[in-house]
Amino acid sequence: MMDMLPDAIIQQILSHISNARDVAACSCVSKRWKDCVPYSPSLYFPRNAFHSVSDADSTISRIISIVVHLEELVVYCPFSAPSLASWISLHNSSLRILELRMDSAVDKFFGGRAEGSGGRVDCIGAAHNLETLKLWGVSLTKSPSWGVFKRLKTLEIIGAALCDDALKDAIKACPNLTDLALLACDGVTTVSIELEWLERCRLDFLGPGNCSLSVNSMRLQVLEIQGFSWVRVNKKHKLRSLCISKNTGRLYGVDTGKLVDLEHLSLRGVQWSWNAISSVLQCASDVKHLVMKIEFCGDFETLQPFPEIDLVEFFNNHPKLITLEIHGAMFAALCQKNSLRKLDSSFVIPNLEEVLVTVRSPLNAEQKLNTLESLVDFSVKLRKMVIRISQMKNCHETADDFFEEICRFKYLNNDIVHIE
Repeated sequence: MMDMLPDAIIQQILSHISNARDVAACSCVSKRWKDCVPYSPSLYFPRNAFHSVSDADSTISRIISIVVHLEELVVYCPFSAPSLASWISLHNSSLRILELRMDSAVDKFFGGRAEGSGGRVDCIGAAHNLETLKLWGVSLTKSPSWGVFKRLKTLEIIGAALCDDALKDAIKACPNLTDLALLACDGVTTVSIELEWLERCRLDFLGPGNCSLSVNSMRLQVLEIQGFSWVRVNKKHKLRSLCISKNTGRLYGVDTGKLVDLEHLSLRGVQWSWNAISSVLQCASDVKHLVMKIEFCGDFETLQPFPEIDLVEFFNNHPKLITLEIHGAMFAALCQKNSLRKLDSSFVIPNLEEVLVTVRSPLNAEQKLNTLESLVDFSVKLRKMVIRISQMKNCHETADDFFEEICRFKYLNNDIVHIE
């Protein structure tokens, strides 16, 4: 059927094929198909596309040299620095999207230095019309010689070894970014991001070290960060979604200014300073979706429980809450002796629709049940409450008694309450 189509239609159909194996197979079908291969705008070379490193380097070079106008190049299999430089030189004006997996072990194979992804990174600067750049496993311990990527909108660096100055210079070379992702990275102590057009930012830094972050962007809407001990966001922003996590070490301080546009807030980690928690919660008084999964407080080595939180004050300060997910420590803080002392018939939780509670201990069981009952009784729009108790650590008989009470509570509110 395709033999009956005009050349332009065949060329258009085959242009949607990007996998290198499929492109090579198409060139073997007929001379007519082979003549269309040079017009493929996109090439993708998967990780295990070749049997050996030397085969990959030469074969990729041969296929790329055939293409007339290459716009997207994705290479996950091994390649050498000279080869990459030649590929970019051939298509430096047409390349819009470049994604590369860069392993230091490959440099050893080709006779380079183990730490030498620097040469391979530098040659990327020749692709001056790039709009998207994604680098896996790169070493950025020295500043890259990129010049300025004026058209680059998306930069992703994943699994990288970094240093402060190199990262600063790399970001400086991309002044018009709207999307920035630095994931599973390590080696920096200070991250400073000042980008006028930045809208979405994801940062995931490894290790328990005391790393600080400063972000300045008036258009910032989404910020997801992990691994920082101090966080500062310029008060002029448009944050709609904020996720802060610290899985190892301690988080000491967060300064965001008033979060007037915030809809989604997620606070996660093992140990946060209570000042950092309370500061964010106060600034996010208009938040609609809140996740609280922090285990302990405390500014120093000693792990401390949350201070008592008054349930009435908490919901009065967050009247727009629609969904709430609270982990053991936060829920326990809401369930202290005096947390329900201000409850009366005039109190109402106006917008809460869904609640997910993780209960980790049967201690203070009566107060926890009272809190759950209050959430059901005073939330006028509540549709669903999920109580997650499968991770309860205490195997004492009090845990069994508490579980029975939870089951009784579910039975009385069967249309709303669910147990996991």
